[in-house]
Amino acid sequence: MRRALRLAFWPAVLFTFVMAVLPHPPQLPGQPIDKVQHILAFTVLTALAVAGWPGAARWRLFLGLSGFGVLIEIVQAIPALHRSADWRDWLADTAAILAVLVFVALVERLRGVAQPAAAPRNGMSRRP
Repeated sequence: MRRALRLAFWPAVLFTFVMAVLPHPPQLPGQPIDKVQHILAFTVLTALAVAGWPGAARWRLFLGLSGFGVLIEIVQAIPALHRSADWRDWLADTAAILAVLVFVALVERLRGVAQPAAAPRNGMSRRP
């Protein structure tokens, strides 16, 4: 299952990027405002990342996904794309990432599931 979630993550990243940089993206049902689209996209990406890589340090997931949001805004600033970069879009992305990570941490705490400690970089056990 974890492998399937990891495989689903990458097409979701690609879809998010393509939709964000298309000069004239298709309208979504209900025509949600731009910020809602950002929140939905990054909620899904974060949920897939957490489920696909449950042992990953959450701060790394946060930085990676938030950095992806920054990348989207930088690319949208390219005049030829006829898009507009907006730091508030990145803020919406980051808020969605944080909300999912906090929600997952609360659920894990309630269930008594602790995130595994990162393995030492030298490959040696932490036990004496």
